[in-house]
Amino acid sequence: MKQGWGRKMLMFTLTLTLIVPLLAACTKQEEVVPPGQERVLRIGYQSGWANDPSMRQQYIDTFEMANPNVRIELVPAINYEDQRYEPHDPKKKAPDVKEAWKKLLEGANAVDVVITDSNSFRQLAADGKLAKLDERMVQDKFDTSDIVPVVNDAIKELGSGSVYGLSPTFNSSVLLYNKKLFQDAGVEFPKDGMTWSEVLTLAERVSKGEGADRKYGLSFNSYSGTSYSDVKNAYISPLQLQVFDSKAEKMLVNSDKWLQVWESIAKLYKNKIVPGQEAWNMENMPQNEGPFVHDLFISGRLAMTITDLSYMNSELIRAMQNAGRIKNFKPFEWDVVTMPFHDEAPNVSGLVRLNDIFAINAKAPNAEDAWDFVRYVNGDNWAKVRSRGSSYDMVTRKSHIKPASGSNYNVAAFFGGKFIIPADQKLSELYNNKQDLYRVDYLGDEMFNEVITGKKSAKNALAEWETKGSEMLQKIKNGVSLEEEEKYGVEGPGH
Repeated sequence: MKQGWGRKMLMFTLTLTLIVPLLAACTKQEEVVPPGQERVLRIGYQSGWANDPSMRQQYIDTFEMANPNVRIELVPAINYEDQRYEPHDPKKKAPDVKEAWKKLLEGANAVDVVITDSNSFRQLAADGKLAKLDERMVQDKFDTSDIVPVVNDAIKELGSGSVYGLSPTFNSSVLLYNKKLFQDAGVEFPKDGMTWSEVLTLAERVSKGEGADRKYGLSFNSYSGTSYSDVKNAYISPLQLQVFDSKAEKMLVNSDKWLQVWESIAKLYKNKIVPGQEAWNMENMPQNEGPFVHDLFISGRLAMTITDLSYMNSELIRAMQNAGRIKNFKPFEWDVVTMPFHDEAPNVSGLVRLNDIFAINAKAPNAEDAWDFVRYVNGDNWAKVRSRGSSYDMVTRKSHIKPASGSNYNVAAFFGGKFIIPADQKLSELYNNKQDLYRVDYLGDEMFNEVITGKKSAKNALAEWETKGSEMLQKIKNGVSLEEEEKYGVEGPGH
């Protein structure tokens, strides 16, 4: 509740910050548009409540104030209201995202603007549903020189070389490190542009101690515990390893490369370089540690961790600024460097995310206002004001990316590296059509946990994943619902 309330207050403050500078300009407008005579701009977004208030606060209100002749309607492709009041039906499939977008983008009442995530954006662009923006940008001299290069690259990669949309914000991860632990161990600090092998060597050198005094070298997640999804996102994704082939007919995990990766990570857990379950056992918890006993980094028990802006702003920086008020807490110096990369994938990071990409419907009834809106949200003025109010993402214009107030860190680390489309995202349409494929992935999570807890060898676990996964793929191909089979048995409900 506190987190939700804090975010609402943040959005309210941001809205005021955005609106106030424009009030004067808006009140100077001499044109008074009679109700019902405005031009209507319809904006579709992937999922949420109808006329989403948070989206209005972030993107819509100030544009409408500066453009009183334009009235914006917000329309979700998947409306939460449609599901909220319906009785739960375990057999009912999740809404088809592709079909939902198709309804919004076609017909007499089609939306003009599309706001979506990178996954759907890539699919919509490939299907010809979005208008190319390259010519408009050149014609209107839309400046992209200040946009973070990795974001520009991501947009072009997702659009197969063309620009079909623009993203005003992005989120990425960095390697955060505790300077004191490195100094205590006599080990040099991490630096930008390191390989994973170099980082893992540092992690091993800085790890020491036993039980509650153990200092761990690295975690793939800044919060409590490291899940397999954290390992996949940070370490495996840049290698483009696939679980199964592009037709979901053949498992690909029982390979030398998968084995090398799993054995390397399992070794980190075995040697207690990466914190495993033992780090969270009560007997290994420091006594009277204060509010950060479950946060290994802030409590000074973790030398390096993969993290993002949200953790740094909401947890780390606040803790350091309030150190004098926190019992048994000793502040320390820290900094960040770019994400490590693999030798075979130079500078490639799998942790750059574009959450809101703005595009124009290829069949937009009001394409000119649509471009005005997309250009406005992705412009310098919007970025300048937005950069003052967000603690969980960054604007894409470099000149407005600054460290949080009162702190000083290597902010450029957030926009280093190259963008790739993760292997599983390339199969997104396949996953959408066959939801049970996620269960094949989840089986890998289970197998990996058995490896890092010492119950299975990496080789045996991958072989078992291949065997069981192949059986699951065959059932999915034959139209068997794995969910129903799990609940009702092989013959399904009613037998």
